[in-house]
Amino acid sequence: MQKLYSFIIILLISLPLSAGTVLTEDDLVSFIKSRANDLETTSDLDFLIEEASGRKLVLLGEASHGTREYYAWRDSISRRLIGEHGFRFIAVEGDWASLYELNRYVKDMPGAAGSAREVLEGLDRWPLWMWGNEEVIALAEWLRSYNDGRSPEEKAGFYGKDVYDEWRSLDAVLDFLQSHDRELYRRANRHYRCFDPYNRDSWQYAQAVGRGAPDCTAETAAVVALLRDERDMFADLDESTYFWLKQNALVVKHAEKFYRKSITRRDASSWNSRVQHMNMTVNRLRKFYGEDAQGIVWAHNTHIGDARFTEMMQRGQENIGHLTREQHGPEAVFLIGFTTYTGTVKAGAQWGSTMERMQIPGAPSNTLEGILEQTGKSSFYLVFDDTDRTYDPFMQVLGNRAVGVVYNPANDRHQFVQTIVPLRYDAVLFFRETEALTPIHR
Repeated sequence: MQKLYSFIIILLISLPLSAGTVLTEDDLVSFIKSRANDLETTSDLDFLIEEASGRKLVLLGEASHGTREYYAWRDSISRRLIGEHGFRFIAVEGDWASLYELNRYVKDMPGAAGSAREVLEGLDRWPLWMWGNEEVIALAEWLRSYNDGRSPEEKAGFYGKDVYDEWRSLDAVLDFLQSHDRELYRRANRHYRCFDPYNRDSWQYAQAVGRGAPDCTAETAAVVALLRDERDMFADLDESTYFWLKQNALVVKHAEKFYRKSITRRDASSWNSRVQHMNMTVNRLRKFYGEDAQGIVWAHNTHIGDARFTEMMQRGQENIGHLTREQHGPEAVFLIGFTTYTGTVKAGAQWGSTMERMQIPGAPSNTLEGILEQTGKSSFYLVFDDTDRTYDPFMQVLGNRAVGVVYNPANDRHQFVQTIVPLRYDAVLFFRETEALTPIHR
């Protein structure tokens, strides 16, 4: 498989992706129908679980951040991988500091909240519905039940791996050091005071740097180095607490880089810096749980589907699917995309706006979703192998829907990523019609 990927990557570099290829749609629809696995109950996942269970990492995507079916079926897959095959953690496209409180709860750690709902009702960063929803509560309560009676080393964890919510992470570092070691607190606080002029506004900071103000790159790196170099000062800490502390400092360091590059660069470096932080976090979790530990990643399709087989490659964008295949080998990871033909979704009209229930229109016929709809099946999944990756009609470029937290259904035709589907993913779950998830914040 590695040789096949390498050959096609070279071919893609020399040939531009285009949505204008004429497809033999009838043949492709028939081919897909012959390989489709119907999806109605969790037992229908048997083949998918068998294919995924031996991998180091299983990455579960989504075509939006507000669709119930994506969350519910990622939940079902995660439960089976954890319960039947011993996967150790779930790392999601969410904030480290706030979602660590959910990890405390599912592991029944000291100081944990009384319920998953209590944790998620306390979230305060937009978009609240992305993790503050009934679907996540159901998974968290299952994890709590699964972990009950297990030793701390055996308990499965739930973590945010994103670069956002940097001020909460900064406060976590300082608050902990203030109670643990006043001298370390003084040193860390001196470094973090670099941000004082910017009123805890990362965009204001980045814009100032873009106008020539000194950046805080060295200062954020110094705090990470302080925690690393003064490890003996934390000898009384358990590994879990030290891991949490250092990860908060890494969030601050990499958030500074992300925001600064968003303003000062006009290329993919800002996107890639966020991707690299998320990938680093997953790798740190694997090392924390043990080099043989298996993990699950939840993120948008644009993060988990291998970017090298999409138009993202032409923009120089990396993603976790691409990096994990490169670092661990394609046989060690399993990338699962999720998508829909039509339905409803929770999203905002612009960043920070009120959550709305929006209608997703039917996909154009020459997109992946349009072709999958033509099978007449309401829900199914495909697991790709060399048969799919050598069948010419399936190896042509297709649009693949990608809805973000900001969405305008009137512009849906622009929400498609040009993709070679059987190479971008190892499997795809398709739902003809989906529903918006169930937020707990109204």
